[in-house]
Amino acid sequence: MSNQGNISNDKKYDKLIVVLSIAIPLAVAALFGIKVDYELPVFLPPIYACVNAITAFVLVLAFIAIQNKKRKLHERLMTFAIVLSVLFLLMYIAYHITSDSTKFGGDGVEKYIYYFVLITHIVMSIAVIPFVLITYVRAITNNIEMHKKIAKITFPLWLYVAITGVVVYMMISPYY
Repeated sequence: MSNQGNISNDKKYDKLIVVLSIAIPLAVAALFGIKVDYELPVFLPPIYACVNAITAFVLVLAFIAIQNKKRKLHERLMTFAIVLSVLFLLMYIAYHITSDSTKFGGDGVEKYIYYFVLITHIVMSIAVIPFVLITYVRAITNNIEMHKKIAKITFPLWLYVAITGVVVYMMISPYY
């Protein structure tokens, strides 16, 4: 297939990528205003922090797989990373609509570090959505050259989000 055909295939997904890239952060923000009077049977923050850690590990494994030209393994790992991210998002939403947000109790330098990590984590978690979707679309439409180009941006962003999600949890966990 020519590159022109690949670009045409990518375009079919553009509206969906835009809609999801806007709808997901807006939905999460809106859900912070909704409280459901239901006690979850498990405490989700350590679980979704583990999901973030596993996601980071899977992303690194996928990077190693593609460096070693193991394309099928790379594809499976990347699909798994997306599934993990969706699972994280669902648990994150479930926790925040059933529980009050926890306030960070540290002070001094620790407080500045926490808020820096938290704010950059939140900003990057919003920014990475279209990157992940575009990168995935370029892969499934076999637009490999364009996939490689954007993956060089997507990978470090996504890895940063996954790792800082764990760091944020570890820093706030004493205050739950």
